[in-house]
Amino acid sequence: MGILSSLYTGVTALQANGEALGIYGDNLANANTTGFKVSRPEFQDVIAKSLKGILGGNQIGRGTKLSHINPIFSQGSITQTERPTDLAITGDGFFVVDGPDGRSFARNGVFNFDRYGRMANLDGKTVMGFQADEKGVITNKLQQIKLDRTVIDSKRTTRVDLSMNLDIRAEKTAFFDIEKPDKTSQYSNGFTVYDSAGNSHLITMYFEKAEDNNWKWHAVVKGDEVEGGEPGKLVEAATGSLKFTAEGKLAEETVDKNEFNFNKGALPGQQIDFDFGKSLAEAGTGLQTTQYGTVSDLYKHVQDGFAAGTLAGLSFNDDGILSAIYTNGETLNIAQVAIAKFENNEALFKMGQNMFRESKNSGQAFIGKPGDGGRGRLVPKSVESSTTDIASEFINLMTTQRSFQANARAVSTADELMSEVLNMRRQ
Repeated sequence: MGILSSLYTGVTALQANGEALGIYGDNLANANTTGFKVSRPEFQDVIAKSLKGILGGNQIGRGTKLSHINPIFSQGSITQTERPTDLAITGDGFFVVDGPDGRSFARNGVFNFDRYGRMANLDGKTVMGFQADEKGVITNKLQQIKLDRTVIDSKRTTRVDLSMNLDIRAEKTAFFDIEKPDKTSQYSNGFTVYDSAGNSHLITMYFEKAEDNNWKWHAVVKGDEVEGGEPGKLVEAATGSLKFTAEGKLAEETVDKNEFNFNKGALPGQQIDFDFGKSLAEAGTGLQTTQYGTVSDLYKHVQDGFAAGTLAGLSFNDDGILSAIYTNGETLNIAQVAIAKFENNEALFKMGQNMFRESKNSGQAFIGKPGDGGRGRLVPKSVESSTTDIASEFINLMTTQRSFQANARAVSTADELMSEVLNMRRQ
């Protein structure tokens, strides 16, 4: 009977729209859920009867059904925070996290470090990344991001890069005398270096003009800091010479002596390479250290040693590289956050707790580094907000409510018709 079938048609609409209300309500409930992606119900009509069979036409519909729930993976707005371990993804991709229930993926980048030094989300699942080696170079080894270097060892100075000018107008004086270094040199400057134990030492370099276009340098340390030295005296630990062209370029450099025997347990015979830049004899430009007609001055010096230090802070850059900052001023890369990419994000399986898991239709996860292969980039000290648009969801609620009411009226109308049919015998 057509009246009876119309009841079932209305019921299908009530069921489908009721489920749609649940989807829109879930979107609204997660308006403040970090990294949440809204879903949209997809309906399909139901054809149950054709009056002409395979000839087509004259087909009677039998209502509707909720065929799919389609997640919409649009970009959420980025909100800045003050937590150094908060991360947000701009573009395609998911964070990779491991837990007791296996591997899962998330857009929620609210992380911290647990008591074991592992980077984890608020549910204790560890974040995966590409670990750095001892020198801070990022490798392709995927493992848990773990901070296990709270103390960094000291490093003795092996090289000092110098960029400077020596005044060509300087007058030659007496030969350099270690007892009167300031009076027997034309220029001096000092900087700090480190021995094998991480102890700092002040080195003073005196520059003596031997003759036109020829200079000698003397690296001097305090006597009470080296083996065999005397307090209050100076010890010459390294010497060399610099030759310049008439145009003021560094033509050649030589080293006559280079041996620092620091005391207090440091390794003896420490050699420090004083690099004045590539000279013309080394196929260089000879412009890092020059001899021009201007005052002598040390523009820049960089040495590669440092004392031991403890962890002072952490920071991420835009490439997702986690760096540790130590009290000695050194910075060391720890790891780089991994990003997973899927062929079909919409087919991922929702696990709850802002987590997804790969499914048969989503394809396997392609894990790589941020910004590579179409993967999104990371924004440190930020989180991705929910994509719920409250105004749009309210409109969806109202239209779904009206559809539900209209179909409820269709059911009540069919019910009245059925009552009329049942009352025909009485009449």
